[in-house]
Amino acid sequence: QVQLVESGGGLVQAGGSLRLSCAASGSIFSINDMGWYRQAPGKQRELVATMTRTGSTNYADSVKGRFTISRDNANNTVNLEMNSLNSEDTAVYYCNAYILKSDWRWGDYWGKGTLVTVSS
Repeated sequence: QVQLVESGGGLVQAGGSLRLSCAASGSIFSINDMGWYRQAPGKQRELVATMTRTGSTNYADSVKGRFTISRDNANNTVNLEMNSLNSEDTAVYYCNAYILKSDWRWGDYWGKGTLVTVSS
């Protein structure tokens, strides 16, 4: 059993900042890619930012220079620091992790999501 739990979502004014956190727990042997996706109403889920186990990052063009992903492998956590938020950032943000479980099976896991609302 593996679980991802997000936290840190909420309401923020345009131009403000917010920090999201995600913790993975369960029968985990290792985690490869870990990161964040988001889904706005009426839109498909899209990549926001991911990081490999060794620190390589991938950002959506729309968030480059504004968002920063960080990761703590020892605690199986990933964070997303979001700055200069605008209305286009309003969405449910989902934590995602590609995990090798203790039974040596790989799985793609998702959190339940945390809502970020940017008001103008």
